[in-house]
Amino acid sequence: MNGPVNRPKRPLTRPLARYQTDRYTHGRAGNPSISSGADSAGVRPDEPSAGENFVNDIPTRLLGRTGLDVTVLGFGAMEIGGPPGGKDVSDADAGRLLHAVLDSGINLIDTAIDYGRSEELIGRHLAGRRHEYFLATKCGCVPGAAQGSEHVHTPQNIRAGVQHSLRTLRTDYLDIVQFHRSLLPDQFRDEGALDALVGLQQEGKVRFIGVSATLPNVNALIETNLFDVFQLPYSCLQTEHEEAMAAASAAGAGLIIRGGVARGAPTDWDSRPYYMVSTPTMREIWDRAGLDELLAGITRHEFMLRFTLSNPHLDSTIVGTANIEHLQQNVRFATNGPLPADVLVEARRRLAAATAGDSQ
Repeated sequence: MNGPVNRPKRPLTRPLARYQTDRYTHGRAGNPSISSGADSAGVRPDEPSAGENFVNDIPTRLLGRTGLDVTVLGFGAMEIGGPPGGKDVSDADAGRLLHAVLDSGINLIDTAIDYGRSEELIGRHLAGRRHEYFLATKCGCVPGAAQGSEHVHTPQNIRAGVQHSLRTLRTDYLDIVQFHRSLLPDQFRDEGALDALVGLQQEGKVRFIGVSATLPNVNALIETNLFDVFQLPYSCLQTEHEEAMAAASAAGAGLIIRGGVARGAPTDWDSRPYYMVSTPTMREIWDRAGLDELLAGITRHEFMLRFTLSNPHLDSTIVGTANIEHLQQNVRFATNGPLPADVLVEARRRLAAATAGDSQ
């Protein structure tokens, strides 16, 4: 399909990994009802058979050269991992939420070894629905270490991390494994981290290799053409990665966005601070740009999410929550599509002026 939401596959710059076989058949969950949960093995009695296709209302885009057809709204699973990075969520509530994610039609889940119990809960509740979603996790984290601990990029730790994720997530393959730190290419090579991850890819345990990156190192990482997927921060309040987004897309890489709603609407910022941009800075940009004047009846949260989805280079944006009602809201906002063209143009004009220090 044409248009900014469903765009054709970009030209390949190198062949797909040879592990893209029938073993990795996925459907798309489309049952609009909210599941009441699963049994202890994560299997539901009404679960469809592997390989069955589903219809849902969330637009999809191809994740660059991976060819994975991902929903533009993904689920960021840090929130269910428990403190300090997430909420204190019971096993039962986590199960209901995770099944609701798939029932809503979302087919991309992003997690990490150091997101507390996130991987464990996904494996416990969704192992029986593994064919319905693409699974992205991280490496470089040290299994068992606290969130925020130093990452280690030795071959031994990369392999130990992937093996830990496979076991904890109760799967025999990971669709995407991303380096969790934005190092320079030589830093990934020198200690053997990149070779270790490529080796795991050759063993069929990892399908595609990515990196969670930021400026300035992201530019050098894109130039290597070694990474199938980039995860970058972006929202209407954090636009400095737009050129890197375009470069990654032009190189054929898939693009996953984090921070697409900058930890919620302005009313959420005091209780849910965003680590990359301070609350005073976000509020100042929002107010100076006069974005409330452009809402036209929609909420601030919807405006932010649809602004992010308006970027043509994005393939999916991962949004986390521990609340089913918030999840349903995000799905509704995503199905509404990008902002109207005239609103988007005006928002971008105002934001450019606000971040340049001009008054409105």
